[in-house]
Amino acid sequence: MDAASTDLQQQTLAAARSGDEAAFVALVEPHRRELRVHCYRMLGSFDEAEDLVQETFLRAWKGIGDFAGRSSLRAWLYRIATNACLDALDGRARRVLPHHLSRPSDAGDALPPPRTDLPWLQPFPDRRRDGAGGGSLVEPAGPAAPRDAEPDAIVEARETLELAFLAAIQHLPPRQRAVFVLRDVLGWPAKQTAALLESSLAGVNSALQRARTTMREQLPERRSEWVAAREPSAEERAVLRRYMLAVERADVAAVAELLADDVRTTMPPWTLWLQGRDTVVAALTASWNAGSPNYVGRFRMLPTRANGRPAVASYVRDGGDSTFRAFAIGVVRIEDGRIAEITAFHDSGLFRAFELPASLTG
Repeated sequence: MDAASTDLQQQTLAAARSGDEAAFVALVEPHRRELRVHCYRMLGSFDEAEDLVQETFLRAWKGIGDFAGRSSLRAWLYRIATNACLDALDGRARRVLPHHLSRPSDAGDALPPPRTDLPWLQPFPDRRRDGAGGGSLVEPAGPAAPRDAEPDAIVEARETLELAFLAAIQHLPPRQRAVFVLRDVLGWPAKQTAALLESSLAGVNSALQRARTTMREQLPERRSEWVAAREPSAEERAVLRRYMLAVERADVAAVAELLADDVRTTMPPWTLWLQGRDTVVAALTASWNAGSPNYVGRFRMLPTRANGRPAVASYVRDGGDSTFRAFAIGVVRIEDGRIAEITAFHDSGLFRAFELPASLTG
């Protein structure tokens, strides 16, 4: 930052301290996106992350008069956001996906009632992290040195919004989670992390080692093979187009050609989930058969991105209805040209977060 920019920021900060709300907004608003991501990693919920960013700004506004500038504004906001998240996590159950709760179901199993009482993980729309394009998933510039280079540092930037990562981090107690995110995800040095959490250096280092051990136990074995976050490859885009077209045509055979042998499909808030191509295909056959009691309807699909992966927004209509209504946001993991996993979040409220229409016509 050049001298002129520094002077302007100091003037804006002085105005905010004196009660100028517009000046305060100018100071904090540039940090909204990264704070939203930080809160999402801590909570596993996009909705709650949005609320916690607002809570962070409210607390910051109340305390801006006392901000002494001994740390950067960004570090101060992270301190407030982290403490707000710790308050929100106090006494909360960890967020889950269906395959964390039970064994896979058979294709013929009856669909149980949705479990709206369970704390489900939520997807994160890429465009709400990176801008309208929703493209690269580059980490925000850290407040200090690059990520820990020790052999025990196990997190890569490419995976820190993966659903598997979010599910694993849910196993950490809140303060361990905060230490892990600040140290191994954002690259904060131990001393700065200890200051933010008002903890000792020894306490932070101990919490980090325990958190790393838990994460190794919880993360998938094949995580070293995950593809780095980037724009979808031509192959991935082609697979996604073929999948969307096959679903719109209710072409079960075409979908089957795109599925990996060990594909997994889940659809929170239902606890039922399926494993294996044959099981998934059998379930699709029933749900796309207009004469079946499990018939869902006809589909329209729109492409999007979530958690660094390709995703599809699905809309469904039934009977003589001419309107396709919001049905699910499906996060798609593609490996070796085949769909390895689809996590379909059945929550129409998510369409607003993804900036997608609630219905389609025609």
